[in-house]
Amino acid sequence: MATQVPAGDRTRMARPEPDVVLDDDAELEAIAARRLRVAGALTAIMLVVYFGFILLIAFAKDFLSRELTPGLTVGIALGVVVILATWAVTWAYVRWANRVYEPTVAGLRR
Repeated sequence: MATQVPAGDRTRMARPEPDVVLDDDAELEAIAARRLRVAGALTAIMLVVYFGFILLIAFAKDFLSRELTPGLTVGIALGVVVILATWAVTWAYVRWANRVYEPTVAGLRR
């Protein structure tokens, strides 16, 4: 429940009280730090994939224009790989969150 802000102090908003008070904040901080590491690693992977593709477009046009089969170039194939990598990274995060993060947070709430 949020606390009331005095009428004369409308510029400062009151901070709501937490729904759950944890006895041991260290566990919550540890799982939050782990989530940040996982998200950071997956973000780094996606940045490498995406900017690697963009750099190839900028500097390796000859390579990307090579035909693998009639109508399919290396550039088109790598574009599909970028999209598939996005799905794979999203799947990896959702799987980790469902198997590790959510059960840990649910355990802390009890």
